[in-house]
Amino acid sequence: MKRYLLSLVAAVFVFAGLAIASPLGATQDKSNYDIKAVMDAQAAAWNRGDLEGYMDGYDRSSNTEFVGGDTITRGWQTVLDRYRRNYNSREKMGVLTFSDLEISILSKDAALVLGRWHLKRASDEPHGTFTLLFRKTKAGWRIVHDHSSSA
Repeated sequence: MKRYLLSLVAAVFVFAGLAIASPLGATQDKSNYDIKAVMDAQAAAWNRGDLEGYMDGYDRSSNTEFVGGDTITRGWQTVLDRYRRNYNSREKMGVLTFSDLEISILSKDAALVLGRWHLKRASDEPHGTFTLLFRKTKAGWRIVHDHSSSA
C-alpha cells in the first residue's frame, strides 16, 4: 500500500509539473512569434521606404534608446529623426534583412534579441550585429533599447 501511495504521489507531481511547464512553453513560443512579427514588419516598412512604419517596432517613449558607434540617442522621436537624417533617400535605405535571430525571453514582459542586419544597396552592402531589449507594452512587444554595430 505504501508503494502504491508513493507512486501515486510521484505521478501527481509529474503531471503537475507538466501542467505548469506547458503554459510557460506556449507563452514563450507566442512571445517569440510576436517579436519576430514585429521585426518582419520593421523590415517590410524599411524596404518600402516607410521610416515611421519601421519605427512602429520601437516603444513610443522618451526612454527608448538607440546606441550606435559612439552615440547614444534617447527618445522615440529623436531616434526617428536620426534615421531620417542618415537614411534620407531610398538609395541610402537599400533593402534591409535581419538574420541569425536569437530570442531569449527574460520574463513575461522582457526579451533580449541578438541578430545580424544587412543592407543591400547599389553601391555597397553595410552590415553588422545588434542587441535589442524588447518590453511587452500596451501596444505589444516593442524595442526599448537597440545597440547596433557595423562590421
